[in-house]
Amino acid sequence: MSVLRSVLFNVLAFLLTLLMGVGAFPIRWFAHGLALPYAKLWSRLVLALFRSICGVKVEITGLEHLPAKGPALIASQHQSAFDTLVWMLLLPRPCYVMKGELRRIPLLGPMLVLTGMMPIERAAGAKAMRMLLQETDKALKADRQIIIFPEGTRTAPGEHVALKPGIAAMANHAKLPVIPVATNSGLFWGRNAFFKRSGVLHIAIGPAVGPAKRAALLADIEAGWREQEKTFQPIA
Repeated sequence: MSVLRSVLFNVLAFLLTLLMGVGAFPIRWFAHGLALPYAKLWSRLVLALFRSICGVKVEITGLEHLPAKGPALIASQHQSAFDTLVWMLLLPRPCYVMKGELRRIPLLGPMLVLTGMMPIERAAGAKAMRMLLQETDKALKADRQIIIFPEGTRTAPGEHVALKPGIAAMANHAKLPVIPVATNSGLFWGRNAFFKRSGVLHIAIGPAVGPAKRAALLADIEAGWREQEKTFQPIA
């Protein structure tokens, strides 16, 4: 059954993405202001397919730690494509820090730019950090809520990697605290995984930490993640 569910979800999600990618041309040409609402709709539909077809229940705790409006910095664990979609539903004006090469994906890339995401060329070294801080200023001035994945790549559930320093630079530059978020999404929609698994997917939002010096802030984010992971239900 899980195989059939996975095949059905992947096919429908691909067709939906293709259809909405083509349907976005009028927005790209004439109505840039509709780009973010359109992206939110696409995310909502893909995740609705994921929940209904794959039998996944999404349980979110700590929503009280998110701002109702205004700027924010959110440091989320990153285990699956799910993490790059769900914040479109949870925040009023989300803005992801993303790999610069995503801009070059046909249909999707141009919409990412129009929605005001933050593409960063990570191979650019010190220039990438300057660009990150410049984009942070623009996003916060526009009252965007910035989502960054400090691990720098998708990781497996339970895997610990050294956090990238960008989030600390952003927090200290903007004089804003950071909201740590833990998840177990990789158990249900793994990295590059064709097959999906049913169950209870957790998103645990912790109280804000910092700003603080880089080492202390990264340690506080890690500690926040570990604390929130304790709330996850064990997987049978």
